[in-house]
Amino acid sequence: MTKIDIFDTTLRDGEQSAGINLNTGEKLEIAKQLERLGVSIIEAGFPASSPGDFEAVSQIATTVKNSTVTGLARAMQKDIDVTWEALKHAENPHIHVF
Repeated sequence: MTKIDIFDTTLRDGEQSAGINLNTGEKLEIAKQLERLGVSIIEAGFPASSPGDFEAVSQIATTVKNSTVTGLARAMQKDIDVTWEALKHAENPHIHVF
């Protein structure tokens, strides 16, 4: 049987939809549901973009255990370092660089 990985961007790219502005609690609730649904990789946010996004990614990273938690980072050392700080306690940390 072939395994299919699902990479969900709801918490990062989905938040860019008009009229959508999720707080940390809402993001955490969605991340937990994505984990329950068996999503392989949850892109939790862009930690270097704001203190709020950093906090949300950090909380998701420490809560989610059965999905890989990824943070978006520009290909800049500063962004990568900030993203690692937000993800360092994740069970399965991942950095998505662009």
